[in-house]
Amino acid sequence: MAHDDFANLSDSPISPARRAFAIQPSDAPLVPLPKAIMAGGPGNVTLRAVDSTSDVVITVQAGQILPIRVAYVRAAGTTATDLVALA
Repeated sequence: MAHDDFANLSDSPISPARRAFAIQPSDAPLVPLPKAIMAGGPGNVTLRAVDSTSDVVITVQAGQILPIRVAYVRAAGTTATDLVALA
């Protein structure tokens, strides 16, 4: 196992992600809530931010990172591919 010099420091929303997982767009909430989302392929991402009450559509380019804490990535309207949550 790799040695982590920062293992004893607390995690925060502005610190680098410690986990990454693939996002399957759906109407289910993301668990855990990510710090950001990376788009592998270009298109639209229909999402709802953690403290928002409605969805928005954001157009992304391949490799773009959205520094948004997202509660939902909707299947309807999401055309970007290979979405990865950074938590």
